[in-house]
Amino acid sequence: MIRPSIKGQRLVALFLLGSLLLNYPLLDLFAGGSTVLGIPVLYAFIFTVWAVLIAMMALVVEKQND
Repeated sequence: MIRPSIKGQRLVALFLLGSLLLNYPLLDLFAGGSTVLGIPVLYAFIFTVWAVLIAMMALVVEKQND
């Protein structure tokens, strides 16, 4: 039997993490009218999570040793 790749498992875990972080109940916590450096908190949260997920995926994909 072929052992599943740890890289694939990590990517699935990142997908699930992104799905949870960008889901309605959590986004509703940041839907207030406050701002961070002039940017609404909701938009700042979404783009920060998005950038962190992309960076984490890049680390997983580019890692040499499995």
